[in-house]
Amino acid sequence: MKIHTSTIEVSSKAPRELVDITEQARQAVLESGIKNGTCSLYAHGATAALMVQENDDPNISLDVLDSLAELIPPGKWRHDRVDNNGDAHIQAGLVGPSEVIPIRDGKLALSRWQDVFLCDFDGPRQRRRVLVTIIGN
Repeated sequence: MKIHTSTIEVSSKAPRELVDITEQARQAVLESGIKNGTCSLYAHGATAALMVQENDDPNISLDVLDSLAELIPPGKWRHDRVDNNGDAHIQAGLVGPSEVIPIRDGKLALSRWQDVFLCDFDGPRQRRRVLVTIIGN
């Protein structure tokens, strides 16, 4: 059993954005040399999350963000008195900080319509980090 670790770093350009990190995750799997196992991804930051989602229609990302904003609107949370991002913390907590994707034959076992997205709910940010842990043989 082998373990490979790396870090994906991306920036966001909008206050709320889904950033596709699939290619970086694929590259980490390739660099690991692991043919079968799992790729665990973990978003650093209390206002960031990870999501496996549709990759073909860019409106899906916008729909996800709009849905979360409707469920958890800005400007009404106790935490807003601290740094005005209570909604970002709650949204990130609901989506969750991690994803685990199987690796088969040296590739992420995503379906044709799936990609991996870093969800930045408190951007824009110069640097968001995703920790990658690949385990297998």
